[in-house]
Formats: sequence, C-alpha cells, structure tokens
Amino acid sequence: MRIFVPKEIDPTETRVPMLPGVTGKLVGLGAKIEVEQGVGGRLNYTDSDYERAGASISSNRTRSLQDADLVTRVRKPPLEEIDTLKRGCIHISFLDPFNERELVHRLASAHVTAVSMEMIPRTAVAQKMDVLSSQANLGGYVAVILAAASIDRIFPMLITPAGTIKPLRVFIIGVGVAGLQAIATARRLGASVEAFDTRPAAEEQVRSLGARFVKVELGETGEAAGGYAKPLTAEQLQKQRDEMVKHIALADVVITAAQVFGRKAPIIVTAEMVRQMKPGSVIVDMAIESGGNVECSKYNEEIEFGGVRVMAFANLPGRVAGHASEMFSNNVAAFVEHFWDNYTKSFQLDLTNVILKGCVITHAGQVCNEVIQNAYAQKTA
Repeated sequence: MRIFVPKEIDPTETRVPMLPGVTGKLVGLGAKIEVEQGVGGRLNYTDSDYERAGASISSNRTRSLQDADLVTRVRKPPLEEIDTLKRGCIHISFLDPFNERELVHRLASAHVTAVSMEMIPRTAVAQKMDVLSSQANLGGYVAVILAAASIDRIFPMLITPAGTIKPLRVFIIGVGVAGLQAIATARRLGASVEAFDTRPAAEEQVRSLGARFVKVELGETGEAAGGYAKPLTAEQLQKQRDEMVKHIALADVVITAAQVFGRKAPIIVTAEMVRQMKPGSVIVDMAIESGGNVECSKYNEEIEFGGVRVMAFANLPGRVAGHASEMFSNNVAAFVEHFWDNYTKSFQLDLTNVILKGCVITHAGQVCNEVIQNAYAQKTA
C-alpha cells in the first residue's frame, strides 16, 4: 500500500503530519511511504531523516497524490487537489465536516474515502487515535502560558521582605480535555483556580486538580455522546451568564473552552461582563475556531477591550508544533495500525467497525456518515 504525506500548504500551519519515527513504524508494517520534499522542514527534520526511516522523497506532489492509496495530512485538502486523488483513495486529516459541506460533497463525487480525524469516537479502544483530545490537551496548556506571558503580574503567591503577593485568580469555563489541562497548568504556576462546566460529572475532575468548582443550578444538563456538553436552552444559558458575572469580574485571567460538538460555540462571556473586569486582566478564548465564547473576541487576533486584553488565537497546538506533531502523527499511526492487515500489507476498510463508522465521512461516491447526513438534512430543512 502506497501512503503519501504531502507538505502542509497553509502558511499558518506549523504542525507536521508525520514525523520520521512514525514513518519508520509504518514502513515496518510493510507500507510504502512517500513524503513530499521538505515535509518536515518547519520542525528541522531533513529529507535524509525520512529516508533513514525508510521513506522515499517525492519532488512531484501532483503525481504522488495521483498514485497514493492513502494520503494523510493535518489540514483539510484544498478543493483544487481533490480531483487529483486516485479513485478509491483513503484520505485522513481534519475535515471539519459539519461546516465544510462543499468539500465533503467534492470528496464524495471524487470517490474518495474521507476520514475525519475529529470524528473518531471517544471510546477506550480509540483513545490512542483521538486527535481532538491530544491537540486540545496541548491547547489548554498553551492558553495558560499565553495568559501568563501577557499579564503584568505573576501567577503564584510570593512572601518576601518587600511584601506579600497574592496569587492570581484564574477562572476556566468549560472543563473538557482543554479546560482540565488549563486548570492543571494554572495550578502548577501557583494560581488560585476555579472552574465551571455544565456537566455535573466535571465537578469531581475539577476538585481532583485542586481547583474550586463553581456550581450553577441549571436543571437538566448532562452530556452528549463522546463526553461533550449538551446545548443549553436560552433560559439555561442566561442563568449561567448571570452566575458567571461575579466570578468573571473577580478573575485576573479568564480562559474559555466551552464547545458543543458539531455546533457553533455558545457566547458565554458578553461584552458587558468584560467591561466589569479589572483593567489589565486577560481573557483567552479557546473556542474561537468554532465561533468563540467571548462576544468581543476577534478571530486570530489580540485586542484590548475596556482595558482587558482579549486573545482569540486559532491553532493553539501549533504554537508547540514539535509536541503537537508528535502526538498527531502518533494518533494517525495508531489509527492506521489498528486497521492494518499484515497479510495483504494494506489498510482494511471495514465500515461495520464502530470506529470507522464514526469517522469515515465519504465512501463509494456517497456521504456515508449518518451524523453528517442528519446534520446536512437539518440545515437544508
């Protein structure tokens, strides 16, 4: 089986889809790996590093895309490259299928089997393939480091002859993978941390990390499949905002990571709430790629609003691209290895398998994923 790893063409993407170590692992399974010339250059991996791992180097991107049985990359494929792919080719990457309807239909019409890595089910078996979790983990860390570097105070308490410095107050909204890592990182830096999530099950996780859980009586909430929060009603969302006001006003740093899978992120922090924060405070909106949690945040920008610094940078994991690439390529390798047949030396596409059923979006000329089919039907209606 021929696997091709093209270079990321988005100039803002610093991650590399496959590192030499993972390349060698897949070559060991019997795969024929071809990587585009300079694929690892952004992380200082040379073509020689990939050749030593057993890969061949391609200087013709178009030809390699045409010949590959499987293509893997970080970002979704450019529309202009889809028709280049071989009929029946397996394409593995982030796809954002809920919002990329044209792209998905183009992949289907080209008879490409498109795997959306963010759609891999969050099950015990698929944990090692869970790209969303691995990247969100790093994003949570980066969000805290950005806040620490931007604020004009330090996180920990200090008792010195010159006086006592109180620890900063950090408020984290949304306690999924990213939120939990943000809590852990802020606590390691010595901050006083409190956190909120609509899922009652999150309280124990928050407390286990040494933070205080903020309770808001919202009635029935719970979580959807895969551990994501369920959408709140308009009344619940308003009740949540009313309770958030005082915690946000007291916080030195607010980090928002509240997302609803497959939907636009809810606005939790309004402009009026930001105005009530102390001048010099910092907000990091981690949900900006799905619309943002902060009313005044701007996509991939840092702004000042009423004396408060609001950061809403896209691709936070890309700011620690070395480890992000390592984790991403390990996730992809685990996915390929799980479905690898040692006898035929190829990826076995069993669409009855629960993992593939969840993450394969297009196959045999059709949009075959039920979740995406239903999402498109609802939008049409």
